Amino acid sequence: MSAAATIPGIGRPRRLGKALPGAMWALLLLTPAFVSLASVSFYPIVNGLYLSLTNTSLITQEQEFTGFYNYVELWGDPQFWNAWWHTMWFTAASTVLETVIGLGMALILCEAFKGRGLVRAAMLVPWAMPTVVTSKMFGWLFDGQNGIVNYILLHAGLIDQNINWYGSTDTAMITIIIADVWKTTPFMALLLLTGLQTVPNSLIEAARMDGAKGWITFWYIRLPLLMPTLLIAGLFRALDAFRVFDLVYVLTGGGPADSTETLSTLSYKVLFSTLQFGYGSAVSTAMFVTEGIIALVFCLYLIRQIRRAQ
Repeated sequence: MSAAATIPGIGRPRRLGKALPGAMWALLLLTPAFVSLASVSFYPIVNGLYLSLTNTSLITQEQEFTGFYNYVELWGDPQFWNAWWHTMWFTAASTVLETVIGLGMALILCEAFKGRGLVRAAMLVPWAMPTVVTSKMFGWLFDGQNGIVNYILLHAGLIDQNINWYGSTDTAMITIIIADVWKTTPFMALLLLTGLQTVPNSLIEAARMDGAKGWITFWYIRLPLLMPTLLIAGLFRALDAFRVFDLVYVLTGGGPADSTETLSTLSYKVLFSTLQFGYGSAVSTAMFVTEGIIALVFCLYLIRQIRRAQ
């Protein structure tokens, strides 16, 4: 008999996984992930909220707690509301257009035809391109002097002279929306195509046997079953569109006359051009709150649709 066996309390060593309860062991394994997320996500959020309650500025070298003073200033700032409305308009227009066009593309790609795999792969090329590359490409296409869009419209007799697309307050935002729709519609089509493929073919075949046409089949069978996927895809796209920055920054920089200024470009200018970290953090916080409201509206409507379907 070994010496260890004769000593009370000393026996065969137990494994750490068996010594700890299941929940504690799981939390222990997740601790590195929690620490990483806290360092790159939670701390910046808390620090940004704190800065929004101060008058921190690298120019005046001030950092005093001012409470909600920045938010009071923000409420009466016409530049902020101008950027807020532009961001909402861009988000609504791009999300609706990309959802409608993406749904049409998904319906086409859901059907069997020769070369469907190649078309599906080619469809993802605009979405895979970096946004900066897309911005420069559309900058050349809609160039006011030598752009191909003006060339085509002039030779088609639709316009009499070149249009300064990015230099006019009437057309600048429209061209940015067109660029965003071209780039991101394949993403929506891919999500909706995945949802369409979950619709049972037996339901569609039964409807066709009963004499239902394509539009009736889509409206009463495919669309209701696709609605949860449609809302989730719309939520992802709306949240992504609301924080648009690189597309606007490269094409117009927020101009002309702040007609394309968004909350992202405004917060960037306040934070890194004027170095007003307190007020810039308040702009970013207001943007975060607005995104939260958008997500809440989508989620409430999604829950309502799921309950209605059940």
